[in-house]
Amino acid sequence: MAVLASFCLPAALSTLTGNRFPLSRPARLTSSRQFPHRRIVLRLQSRDRSFVGSVFTDEEQEAAVPASVPVRVAHELLQAGHRYLDVRTVDEFNAGHVVGATNIPFMLKAGSGMTKNPYFLDEVSKYFGKDDEILIGCQSGKRSLMAAAELSFAGFTGLTDVAGGYASWVQNNLPTEQ
Repeated sequence: MAVLASFCLPAALSTLTGNRFPLSRPARLTSSRQFPHRRIVLRLQSRDRSFVGSVFTDEEQEAAVPASVPVRVAHELLQAGHRYLDVRTVDEFNAGHVVGATNIPFMLKAGSGMTKNPYFLDEVSKYFGKDDEILIGCQSGKRSLMAAAELSFAGFTGLTDVAGGYASWVQNNLPTEQ
């Protein structure tokens, strides 16, 4: 890795790293392009701690995040033959979902928080082909964007994010089932 700089970074970066990397001493910022998808991997190092984060080029960021459409457009796409992937938890899905949706949670409940479903890609691959036209939705639109980016990097091409998620779907009085 090439050393880009050696300096004291502002305290704001401690927020980025979840305060696990207090930066009161000089740190080195290094970069490597040796990783999949040509990611630029940044490594911050001080004498006793290290933090690694990823940065994507503008082209990759654009390719990684599929287009988002409003729920009314998503409903029209669903009627035209797209399939709906609901990435909410099983409990959320069972409380109500888009008619005909397939539920594969992107995040799973873990104690009082959430953790990423380690089998998400495998499960999606069982139900969907890489070229299928897939609408991806969650409760409000955040998890679906993360899921869509992961699926895009895995080679899925027909992805469309549902902006606003299920909450917006219900607010617009679109068809649901339990």
